[in-house]
Amino acid sequence: MAEERIRKKIRLKFRFDYRGTVRPGRFLFWGGKSTERIAEETREQQIALLCNVPMQGVTIEEVDLSHDIYRIYDEELGTEVAFAPAEVVVDLDSLEEAIGFIMREEFRKVEVLEPGEFDLTRYQLERLLFKFNSELRSFLYSLQNSRRR
Repeated sequence: MAEERIRKKIRLKFRFDYRGTVRPGRFLFWGGKSTERIAEETREQQIALLCNVPMQGVTIEEVDLSHDIYRIYDEELGTEVAFAPAEVVVDLDSLEEAIGFIMREEFRKVEVLEPGEFDLTRYQLERLLFKFNSELRSFLYSLQNSRRR
């Protein structure tokens, strides 16, 4: 029974919204790409990376790119920004693998498909919290370095 609990499949559905902002065109007569096109291209590139770069303990089961691209007004930028949504269903060996997905800037939502309940040991919870801390530190470090440039 304990072995069965440990080996339960973890299936999650993540929603990511990939951002597209207008960059000024290089030439006077030809403008840059639309925000929708930039968001769509960003989504295609990021999903291709996600599907083609192997990650230990992670299997991409399904990708849904059928959601419509939407636009909102970004008050900080003073312009409209487009977002291209994608839903990705993944099969994970452990809950720790989910942290890399939820730490992405594009992350919007997670839905637990399987199992119906989680029963974590003290050791598993410690590993999960440690992994979360490591990912958070890595994110903050990259954020600091990008501001220095």
